[in-house]
Parts: sequence; structure tokens; C-alpha cells
Amino acid sequence: MISKKIAIEVLNAALSTGADYAEIFFEDSHANSLSIENGKVNVSTSNSMCGVGLRLLKENKSVYGYTNNLTKAGLIKHALSLAKSFNGERLLTVTDFQNIKCKNRNPITDSFDDHSREEKIALLKGGIEEINNLKDPRIVRTIAGFSNNYRFVQLYNSKGKTFKRATEFGRVGFTVVCADENGFESSFEGPGTQVGYKYFTDVINVKKVAKETAEKALKMLTAAECPSGKMPVVIGNGWGGVLFHEACGHPLEASAVSKGLSPFAGKVGQKVASSVVSAVDDSTMPGAWGSIDIDDEGNLGTKRLLIKNGILQDYMIDDFNGRRINREGNGACRRQNYRFCPTSRMSNTYICNGKSTKEEIIKATKLGLYAVSFKGGSVDPSTSEFNFGCSEAYIIRDGKICEPVKGATLVGKGHEILEKIDMVANDLDVGQGMCGAASGSIRTNVGQPTLRVSEITVGGRGGELK
Repeated sequence: MISKKIAIEVLNAALSTGADYAEIFFEDSHANSLSIENGKVNVSTSNSMCGVGLRLLKENKSVYGYTNNLTKAGLIKHALSLAKSFNGERLLTVTDFQNIKCKNRNPITDSFDDHSREEKIALLKGGIEEINNLKDPRIVRTIAGFSNNYRFVQLYNSKGKTFKRATEFGRVGFTVVCADENGFESSFEGPGTQVGYKYFTDVINVKKVAKETAEKALKMLTAAECPSGKMPVVIGNGWGGVLFHEACGHPLEASAVSKGLSPFAGKVGQKVASSVVSAVDDSTMPGAWGSIDIDDEGNLGTKRLLIKNGILQDYMIDDFNGRRINREGNGACRRQNYRFCPTSRMSNTYICNGKSTKEEIIKATKLGLYAVSFKGGSVDPSTSEFNFGCSEAYIIRDGKICEPVKGATLVGKGHEILEKIDMVANDLDVGQGMCGAASGSIRTNVGQPTLRVSEITVGGRGGELK
């Protein structure tokens, strides 16, 4: 940790040439991961990191650097080096700090570090056994993985704020590859949590997760090619929310909005979606994969209502990008670790429950696509243009889910798709993922209920939908 006395000296050195804000971010963390491929442990690693990131701001300019030299002399030298980016006179002096009071919604219980490597291997092998019990020769590759991280962070800034917090999070993942003479298909599931190891023994059924991963890959292997064209698309709950996350969530981050690089810039109070759509980014969900009690610049985590009944309410804002839009941060500033400069990022982002049921939505769709989950894709946050490949999809005929199809790709613009959502179910669920952006790879939940988009362009090699 960094002492208060040293923090005061380092910040004052950083502020000596006219910066109007300075921040020390200390991190001490360690991680463990193991992987079993085709029944054999092929990866078992542990790593740790410890260092300080120092950020200086002046108006709309930012400079950032990090160091592993945690001596007083090393930190002051680092601060003075960054301070050379400015050439003005001192604007403020730091004399003391006040601890930020913050509720701990994600306490460390049943620590992952208290469970042995052998225990985690046994957990994974239980899932692998379920896959092997399918006795299907088309399953050619199985990868099971377990990872857990411990992270202690401490912050001091020139506003006189300080806090420290320890968190832990863990994740199980199964990847199954199936192949036959016509090609191959793969499937992945990766539930994660901050609840502790008991989540994987008492809350979810790891064996069931593994078996369903394999069954999905097998089902898609024999599926026909997806038809193409414009059609209604029903998007499944839970992991289906990755489309909203990528195509609409990123353009709602202040890092894009503040520079005018978002179709949602300047539209708070305006209608941006169908009236059946409300959306939230909530970092206060206890134990959830993407939750934070306090963000990486000292603002409390909050539940941010982004869209209400189709009307844009707010953005996800960090203090620095907030300067450009005359807003203070609302607890959405995050980074992968001390080596990354923080910026506005999502946490647990989802479309809220609606008034329909999944069954009603399917029944109301005469002919279209049911996209259960997604795999790779790309998004341009400045235009919200996206293309996403479906990892599991089916044709809907006469209000019934029919044959599976593979190779489906959804193409469109996120802000336009929001306006075409005409039915939202009441079966909200979330899925865990890692989100990469300017401040590194961070934990995020994506989510939504089952919903229907009246029309999306679907790419596929199966001809016209009939």
C-alpha cells in the first residue's frame, strides 16, 4: 500500500506545473488459471502484479503513466516526469484525505484461494465426464477452464478522496468443438461470479453447463444453412443481450458521447428507442460478475437508468470525459489494471423486463429467426453499425420454433434496431463476458429478456426464407 504521507508528496509533485487534478491508483493482485484439454491438464499458471498508475488532468488534456518502483523517490520521480507535460503554475495543493464511505456489496466469502488446484480440477472433470457420457465421436475437442483473481486497489486523488477495496472473482468455461465430413461447429459457456467458490458447487450445476455446451455444438453441426434477407428476429434472453451491449452500450459511454462519436450524443430527453424499451447499467447488483462498489476514480457505483420507455435518460460517465459535457462522473470509470488509463465503461448492462412472455412473442411471429446466442462480430461505436454471428439459431414458422440453422449473421445499426423492438418478454437473464476497450479487458454482464425486432437484415447461405 501507499502511505498517506507519501501520497500527499507524490500528488503535490504531480500538480507542480499546473495540472488541475492528479490521481494515484495502487494495485496488488494475483490470478490463477488452469485448463484441461481433451482430458489432460495442459495449463496451470499463477501470476501476480503490483504497481501504481498516475493520472494528471488539465482541462481536457490527460497524461497517464505507471510504474513498479514503489519507493518514495521512484514515485516522486515518476510524478515529476508526467508533470512535464504541462508548463503552468501550481493551481492547488493536497494537504489531507477523507475516506470514501462505501457499502461492500461484494465481500470476499468462501475465497477461491482457499480451494486447492486439485479441487478445481475435479470440478472441471465432472463436467468433462458429462460430455464424454454423450459418447459422440463427432466431439473432437473439449477444453475446460477455471480462473480466479484477487485484486486489492487503493486510490488517492487531489480532491482529497481516498479508498481501498479488495475483491475476488472466478469463472468456469467449457469449449466444445464438433466436426464431421461437412465441417465443424464450436460452442462456449462461461459462467462467472464474485460470490465465491460456492457459486460453482451450490448455485449452478457445472455438469449441466458442460453437457448443454456440447449438445449445442452437436445441434448446430447438423443444422441447415440460414436463409438471408430482411425478417423479424426474436433474440433470446441472457447472452442475447451482447448485441445491445456492443451496438448500443458502447455508444452510450461518455468516451464516445463526449467527442460526438456516438449517434446518441446530445439526445438526452429524446426518443431513441421503441416505447417498450427501458435499459439500465447497474454496478450495484450484489455478487454480480460486473459489479463494483466504487469506480476507479473514487465515485460510488450506481444504478444508471439509460433509457426509459424509449426516452434517453443518461450516459455512463467518467469524470474526465464528463468535463466535455459538463457532467460529473456517475460511477462508470473502470480499467483492467494499473497499467491502463481508466475511462467510462459498462458493468451489468441490460434491457429491462417487458409485459409479454416468450411464448407470446414466438406465437406472434409467423415467419422469422430465433437467435438464441451470439459469437464473434464487430461494431463501430461512432455509427453503431454492427454485424454479429449467431452461435445458436432457429427458424420460426407459424408461431413455432422449428429447425435449427447455422451461419446466421445479423447486420444493422444499433440505434435503428432499438426503434424496431416491438415486443419485450418478462424473462430477464444475464450472461458473463469480458469487454475489451481503451482501458483494457474488464468483467461485464450482458442481459435482456426475450425480445422481438420487427425487421433485421440477416445474412446466410441458405437462400430466401420460405
